[in-house]
Amino acid sequence: MQLDSAQLTALAHILRLGSFDAAAAALGVTPSAISQRLKALEDRVGATLVLRGQPCTPTPLGQRLAKHAEDVALLEAQALGQDTGNAPPRLRLAVPADVLATWLIPALAGVAGMLFDLVIDDQDTSADWLRRGEVSAAVTGQSRAAPGCDVIPLGAMRYHPTASPAYFDRWFAQGVTADALASAPMLTFDRKDQLQTRWLHRKTGKRLTPPSHHLPSSHGFVTAAREGLGWGMNPAPLVAKDMEKGRLVSLDKDLPLDVPLYWQVARIMAPALAPLTTAIKATARGALVQDTR
Repeated sequence: MQLDSAQLTALAHILRLGSFDAAAAALGVTPSAISQRLKALEDRVGATLVLRGQPCTPTPLGQRLAKHAEDVALLEAQALGQDTGNAPPRLRLAVPADVLATWLIPALAGVAGMLFDLVIDDQDTSADWLRRGEVSAAVTGQSRAAPGCDVIPLGAMRYHPTASPAYFDRWFAQGVTADALASAPMLTFDRKDQLQTRWLHRKTGKRLTPPSHHLPSSHGFVTAAREGLGWGMNPAPLVAKDMEKGRLVSLDKDLPLDVPLYWQVARIMAPALAPLTTAIKATARGALVQDTR
């Protein structure tokens, strides 16, 4: 099915900017023209693509078509040496929050002529966005390639089980035992977060279910541990200074948790994303553990 590029561009702008008026202003046309283009596209594919609201949001098909439009713009920019006369192309990526909070930003900043739309998801599920065709690349904990994707190992993010000294003295005065860990409140990023559960199993050999706070913020996670709200698995780069200064202590300094990370990129987009892939590999090389044997 051949789709009209102006209609796809209108769809992408509506979803990127959140309204018909904003899309019209960005494209230099009237809101009526934007509405007509979207209606023609929806008639063409026989489905609703945008849920009207404040802001406008995509249907699953609308999201995939908008991403297709962005990918085409990126490929055109590469073919024309970035000189398309339009705004820089936009790339949608799925990344874990801890990756964003620790080392990803310098890699993105090292790539000129590109705008980024980041989807935040757990390292265990970020590749699912690739499988659904909703992103063009992802930093993920999954080594198995999503369909049509290349996989590049990046290294491992090291996590430490950390808590404040006062918290440690309160809950682990008799040692970091299975009984103590079963009762001590822990921090969980969200319901997908399995890092604490993994570490508990490695430490005790048991499936423990301690009371848990849900706190979906990488920096908030560190602050919560420092303030004694609970213990949690924190990325080494975020807690190095706190551990050095004694504001945080490890529940077991000989038992960190290393989480392998991979860069998965849609094969059709790989040539256009080559500069980003190079930047991500170089940045990860300096930020992640490179040998966990």
